[in-house]
Amino acid sequence: MRFGVSFPTLPRRTALKLLLPLCSLPSVEAQDGNGGIPTLSDQDSAFLDELEKENFLFFVEQAHPQTGLVKDRCNVRGTDKTIVASIASTGFGLTALCIGHQRGWISYADARDRALKALHFLWEKMPNHRGFFFHFANINTGERIWDSEASSVDTAILLCGILSCREHLRSLEVSRLASYIFNRIDWTWLSEDTTLLPHGWTPEFGFLPYRWDYYSEHMMIYLLGLGSVSHPLPPDAWNAWKRSIFEYEGLRYIGSYAPLFIHQYSQAWFDFRGKRDRYADYFKNSTIATQVHRCFCIELGRQFADYSADLWGISASDSPYGYVVWGGPPAIGPIDGTVVPSAAAGSLPFLPQPCLQVLKHIKDHYGNRACCRYGFVNAFNPLKNWYDTDVVGIDTGITLLMAENLRSGFVWETFMKSPEAKRGLQKAGFSSY
Repeated sequence: MRFGVSFPTLPRRTALKLLLPLCSLPSVEAQDGNGGIPTLSDQDSAFLDELEKENFLFFVEQAHPQTGLVKDRCNVRGTDKTIVASIASTGFGLTALCIGHQRGWISYADARDRALKALHFLWEKMPNHRGFFFHFANINTGERIWDSEASSVDTAILLCGILSCREHLRSLEVSRLASYIFNRIDWTWLSEDTTLLPHGWTPEFGFLPYRWDYYSEHMMIYLLGLGSVSHPLPPDAWNAWKRSIFEYEGLRYIGSYAPLFIHQYSQAWFDFRGKRDRYADYFKNSTIATQVHRCFCIELGRQFADYSADLWGISASDSPYGYVVWGGPPAIGPIDGTVVPSAAAGSLPFLPQPCLQVLKHIKDHYGNRACCRYGFVNAFNPLKNWYDTDVVGIDTGITLLMAENLRSGFVWETFMKSPEAKRGLQKAGFSSY
């Protein structure tokens, strides 16, 4: 496949030669794809430290004090009265407690007590089906909201946060509850009719018709299911989904017609550096995909003047017209010049300096319009003078976790201590090289 935009006044190859100095990057092999943590300047470390503190504050202030559930989103420009929590945001929030303790922003006792409140609620009171939790819930009661599905991927994100707490906090009560919740998940029910796992299930209609059939953020679902000892997925499930090869100006990678976040979410916890299965090195694959997305956005700068090497990144986000699933290449969604900070932030370990360049540019040039108490607003469009009023938990979460992984590898190191993660990778056929 070959993607890009056309240039009406220049032959395509000539136009690309002029463009390449803007989007060229070091080779993929130079991006520490085999395991090292890159050396950051004191300035870059201080910048990320401040950003992480702001992200962490969201998961402290927007978590319910009794249920431990974390809001799906929060209005930072006015009084926020929403009661909608998401289990994915809660998974990021549990991991945030580990980062906060490791960085000295919260005491061990406070982190443990907050984690215990959430785990007790999830084990004892939170509605679930076969162990899978409903995507959206009332933050006060845990009751299902919006007829949402019992979600396979959002439950997986929650489980990653739960296992991170178990491995970092090393509390007997945390460990007991975390293992209970994980082992309750009935992966065999999810896969009883197909090795291609469904997106979810509702009481009204049963399994959703959509399957995790192409490369996506779903890798964590399959790996956690393979790592289960109580209700494991069959080993061939890992090989069931398709790995389509995309090509963009000579760069080849496994991808989908989907936003950039599909290359980020599983890798916030699973450490694929220096590992591969029979198909790919997924860390290097995400590095290439991020590089391609950056070049794609720079090309779009001919159509939308705000996109440049200093300002790029399009992923599913808010917009002036509501929530939009957009990205590329190839272009998906009605791209209009909107910038999504978490697109670059979620790829920090893959392309450290180009992604840092974007985040520092946003802070330096857009200030309080694009920044807030919790880091960056979800999205903004300088061409339309539109700046979001909200932050979204999963996007704030991917920013926090990937910034920490870039700085120290802490989330990877912590999560990969779990036997479930190790078994999942082993059964999927991963090996180091």
